[in-house]
Amino acid sequence: MQRLADALDQVNQWTGMTVRWFALLMVLLQFAVVLLRYVFGFSSIALNESVLYLHSGLFMLGAGYTLLVDRHVRVDIFYAAAHETTKARIDAFGYVVLAIPSMATLLYWSWPSVVNSVSMLEGAISVGGIPAVWLLKSLIPAFCILLIIQSVACLLRQIIILRGRTA
Repeated sequence: MQRLADALDQVNQWTGMTVRWFALLMVLLQFAVVLLRYVFGFSSIALNESVLYLHSGLFMLGAGYTLLVDRHVRVDIFYAAAHETTKARIDAFGYVVLAIPSMATLLYWSWPSVVNSVSMLEGAISVGGIPAVWLLKSLIPAFCILLIIQSVACLLRQIIILRGRTA
């Protein structure tokens, strides 16, 4: 079970290490947009939208990595002081009852819209923008799949803890 969890972790580890560069690209691109607009008087809708695309990719594809490194938002009034097995039960409950079903539901209901968008190669958000709204919509199922993969890996680790083995 530990090896399977480790293998699943590698998917989000690789994804996280890749999309982290989106943050740097986003900053550099936004700097270029401002420089071009206010120094050279040049503006481009596609250039502005590319910042939006990078931002979307960073957060949607980086969500699984955030769960992997346990940096997601958590309200831990009681959780912080809880025993390791209590934390494992709470986390297992969260993955089984909340995370995996909600991601599966979102994947199910968004899939027809994504397929339709990709099949017609849905165009730009704005006139003169990047003609790839289908790419943005494709981030939704990718987000769901990456979070499901990481939730399963985390659930396996909680099961190991609850069975009394070291994680």
